[in-house]
Amino acid sequence: MTHKARVAEIAPDHYAISIHVPEFNLRFNHFLIKDDEPLLFHTGMKQMFPIVREAVARVIDPAMLRWISFSHFEADECGALNEWLALAPRAEPVCGLVGALVSVNDFAVRPARVLAHDEILKTGNYRLRFRQTPHVPHNWEAGLLFEEVTRTLLCSDLFSHGGDVEPVTESDLVDRAKCALIEGQKGPLANAYPYTSSTEAVLQGLADLQPKQLAIMHGSAFRGDAGSALRDLAATMREVLGPGMGSASP
Repeated sequence: MTHKARVAEIAPDHYAISIHVPEFNLRFNHFLIKDDEPLLFHTGMKQMFPIVREAVARVIDPAMLRWISFSHFEADECGALNEWLALAPRAEPVCGLVGALVSVNDFAVRPARVLAHDEILKTGNYRLRFRQTPHVPHNWEAGLLFEEVTRTLLCSDLFSHGGDVEPVTESDLVDRAKCALIEGQKGPLANAYPYTSSTEAVLQGLADLQPKQLAIMHGSAFRGDAGSALRDLAATMREVLGPGMGSASP
């Protein structure tokens, strides 16, 4: 893979490492929090590991990573987990109990630090609150981290949108996400986002955290009233994916 990474500081000590893959016209983002105990959210795919490693090295010594986290068990979320664990001898995976039991503790070379719902992980100056979000965006074991000091929600595939876009935007992301959801329903990845009886409650709970930034896996990060954006996304997902629309439901 010959793609290059772009590094942008989206909040104090919070860096987006972005790789645009033109074959998919999609940007893959990995988020580094620089602190006493640095944290990487999204490992990237194994084939992207050398690119992401070099980008992390522009900010910190990659061997100093302490925590490696992600939302759910998927190649772009944690495919290179073991490569990072081999590079950083003190690093530990961070996930919820379901993720540890069904995937991570079998796959990873070191066991996970398991966080309970609303448990806080302190990295030094920053505090990350773990939220269990089953099937939001995907998978039973899904969970997200909310960094309370900068009020940044590491929100994985929520609000995903394509293109070689800017690192951070203050423009409305819901229209971008809605277009991507509608287009996705037409292609081979239809039903990638399940809509269950708990989807709206999960999204409303994230909105209640009153985030000011959204760190998104695919597309631009968002700065602004992220709580309102999450509530609008809940309405959009209900409209596009909800019961009666042909999408997955319990």
